[in-house]
Amino acid sequence: MNFTYQTLTPDFSVAPQLQPADMQALADAGFKSVIINRPDGEGGPEQPRSDDVLQAARDAGLQARYQPVVSGAMTAADVAEFAGLLQDLPAPVLAFCRSGTRCTNLFLAAQEYGTDQSQG
Repeated sequence: MNFTYQTLTPDFSVAPQLQPADMQALADAGFKSVIINRPDGEGGPEQPRSDDVLQAARDAGLQARYQPVVSGAMTAADVAEFAGLLQDLPAPVLAFCRSGTRCTNLFLAAQEYGTDQSQG
């Protein structure tokens, strides 16, 4: 249970692939929610299944959502869904994928999405 994460704002952080065993440590670190952005099977058989991570997160008292986004193929719908999750889930939120980059790009795009929507 040795995970690393990068804090982008006080309410949002990103991480590389996490394991079910990491979920209690996330809760202990003060996170309230976790978003899985890595599709099942992307990393081969050694990648934990999202169902297992989601169950471990819930067992640790975290809100948890699975929003698979294909690396290099982020869509406007992905951004809109991610923005909605950030609005609905209790903060602080940690999102993870293979390296954390996909989650960072989703977060940055979601910030722009929120600005675009408020401007009409």
